[in-house]
Amino acid sequence: MFAAPTSVNRRPAASAWALLGLVVLVAAAIRLRLLEVPLDRDEGEYAYFGRLLLQGIPPYASAYHAKLPGTYAAYAVILAFGPSTAGIHLGLLVVNGATTLLVLLLAARLYNTTVAVAAAAVFAVLSLSPRLHGLMAYAEHFVLLPALAGTLALLRALESGRLPAFLASGVLFGLAFIAKQSGAAFGLFAVVYTLLGPGPPGTEGGGKRRLTRAAAVVAGASVPFAAVCVAFAAAGLFDRFWFWTVTYASDYASRVPLIVGVFLFSFSAGAILASSYFVAILVVLGVSALFWDPGARSRRAFVLLFSACSLAGTSVGLYFRNQYFLLLAPAAALLAGVAADALARRAAVAPALRRALAATLVLVVLAHVVWAERAMFFQTPPAGVARAIFGRNPFPESVEIARWVRARSAPTDRIAVIGSEPQIYFYAGLRAATGYIYMYPLMEDQPYAARMQRQLVEEIEAAKPRFVILVDVPSSWNLRPESDRTLFQWWERYQEGFERVGFVDITDAGTTYVWGPAAAGYRPESPDWVMVFERKAR
Repeated sequence: MFAAPTSVNRRPAASAWALLGLVVLVAAAIRLRLLEVPLDRDEGEYAYFGRLLLQGIPPYASAYHAKLPGTYAAYAVILAFGPSTAGIHLGLLVVNGATTLLVLLLAARLYNTTVAVAAAAVFAVLSLSPRLHGLMAYAEHFVLLPALAGTLALLRALESGRLPAFLASGVLFGLAFIAKQSGAAFGLFAVVYTLLGPGPPGTEGGGKRRLTRAAAVVAGASVPFAAVCVAFAAAGLFDRFWFWTVTYASDYASRVPLIVGVFLFSFSAGAILASSYFVAILVVLGVSALFWDPGARSRRAFVLLFSACSLAGTSVGLYFRNQYFLLLAPAAALLAGVAADALARRAAVAPALRRALAATLVLVVLAHVVWAERAMFFQTPPAGVARAIFGRNPFPESVEIARWVRARSAPTDRIAVIGSEPQIYFYAGLRAATGYIYMYPLMEDQPYAARMQRQLVEEIEAAKPRFVILVDVPSSWNLRPESDRTLFQWWERYQEGFERVGFVDITDAGTTYVWGPAAAGYRPESPDWVMVFERKAR
């Protein structure tokens, strides 16, 4: 059984709050400089769905994707205050600051002020990392906030033994799950820790009591998902919601072979560690400290289980995309704080000297991360940051494409993007002619691809879009040898009703925009380009 989760320092000292404020301010200053980094695909998806929600159109009604709707709802809240790229990233700044605070509170409850401040500082810097795509408002950020709040609530519940407290913690873990399916890993942590963990001080905490508490956590975690299911059933969208978030999502998550997953993990981890290997060394030392340091050892089971479940969340589907590793950031930060505290206690006796040594160690490690990313943090303009992170993906170009299309459209016009660039829909402020805002599902070797392509064709032909944006960038398609080519055959016929009015040629030297009649005969210099077509006047 696990050791009792009694708090070493329930309330961080005033110095901890001051240091946390400094950490959050530095991170916020970097984020504020980069508020205008162009949205990438995932952000564009969330923003488009969020805008539809504000217009009273629920997810999966006129736009489809496999994610649960929690992050869409979070974006809707953010967009209600700031319907822009800067507004989205300002919302992320607030969410990230709150998550940093929760990391500090969790570490202080488990250990002490030194570990708490160190962990909060490490998390703040890690979650900024361009290599983790931390500057982008991905769903992982919105998973971590309720997951960490749920973890704190769970510890309080274990101390009090009150069933309503377990139920409340479960609700928070349920919110993490509906933010994105990978959030279920934190719910798994809660259930396992409740089953194996202690009761309140002075109680036996037998097996029946543990089962009852775990059942309360599960019941609470089920509430948000049940509410979502009821809402979509009431809207007449349950079948579509279930298909995308369960049926298709399950198929999507089971497609990557283990050997490929190992390669993807190695590739992404290598890219991330290029600027944070000192942090990784500190994390490894933190794991070892759980076995050789008496102070760290008292919370070993909690930290190891929390880290293992965080890794499980990162591993869902075995795709190991860079941003998935954000789910590991709180566990890594906690282990780094444990290492700094344990090493400092080995080296010094006086408390003040120990704290100074721990702070110096953490600052040196984090200074290396900041120095390695100094160009993007302090020098590169926002559009250049998107180019540096994502290569020749048309994220900066989407802003200009959407601006040009919007200026020539009526509010009721529909547009279609033949490619996976949903950020164009958001920037243009126009409704999509099809619910397929990504082409990826249509190109995958999965049993629904042909049906999806037929549905896309039917929706576009019925909507009669004013403009069609055709994207020829490999990462906008993920085309493979076995992909169904029906969509391309249809486009060859369908484009006859349109004229080319825009050409965006993306090269390493810069982007060339050609608009109007000159676009019809333009020949690109690059294999990466975007064409804009307008329906011919009848």
